[in-house]
Amino acid sequence: MRDADPSTNEREFLLAALKDGARIDGRKFYDFRTLRLTFGAEYGAVEVQLGNTRVLAKVSCEVIRPYTDKPTEGFLMFNTELSPMASAAFEVGRQTDEEVLVSRLIEKAMRRSRALDTEGLCIVAGEKVWSIRVDIHFLDHDGNLVDAACIAAITALLHFRRPDVTVVGEDVTIHTLEQRNPVPLSIHHIPICTTFAFFNNGERMIVDPSFLEEQVKEGDMTVTLNVHKEVCALSKAGGIPMEIDQILQCTKIAVVKVAEITAQIQAALEADAKKR
Repeated sequence: MRDADPSTNEREFLLAALKDGARIDGRKFYDFRTLRLTFGAEYGAVEVQLGNTRVLAKVSCEVIRPYTDKPTEGFLMFNTELSPMASAAFEVGRQTDEEVLVSRLIEKAMRRSRALDTEGLCIVAGEKVWSIRVDIHFLDHDGNLVDAACIAAITALLHFRRPDVTVVGEDVTIHTLEQRNPVPLSIHHIPICTTFAFFNNGERMIVDPSFLEEQVKEGDMTVTLNVHKEVCALSKAGGIPMEIDQILQCTKIAVVKVAEITAQIQAALEADAKKR
């Protein structure tokens, strides 16, 4: 089942507002919606609310055998689930193009940018390593799933604690939370996605498009950066062509947004740590 396309009136009203320099939800062109982070009782459980878009991320771990060609590297895996609970356009057991795009973008942003130190997940070389799994569940779809999922995934990884391990010879002991304090993961940097939508042949550009804006857009682009101004990934799947100047402008805007979101994530993590 597809979501209903916007009516002609909705489309024309949105485009007329953009031409007049306004967005229908009152935001400025380069404003994100309000971001809220809620942590669960367990380490590694985070709910992100970006406007009315809600995403839940849950991190888990297990001990497995590493690949023979990479005996000291652990694993980082992502699993995305777009269910009808988020939107009527999604069906159980059937991947949509949007789900494939979101999962690939998260993979690029997190794993290929080496955000997590996978060698730090080694317990016994060639025998035992940690496998970290991030399950991302989409609860409400009101636009810009990619940015919300990226924020949820990296925040959950930062919040997560794995059990402590003692290795004596060939004996490996995994301690419970009661025996020893759990250990945080080694995160090298915090990649944050910033999605732009384009209108009016690329003359109008906005940040964090809502669901209606996504339906009307002529093209989009997602820039993934960290606070060190390093480009981790850049994705543009179709849509109108872009000039180099536009891409550079997008990255400059993204640098500012990434710094704001990273500061908010770290403040939320510090506040949660004080409560525990």
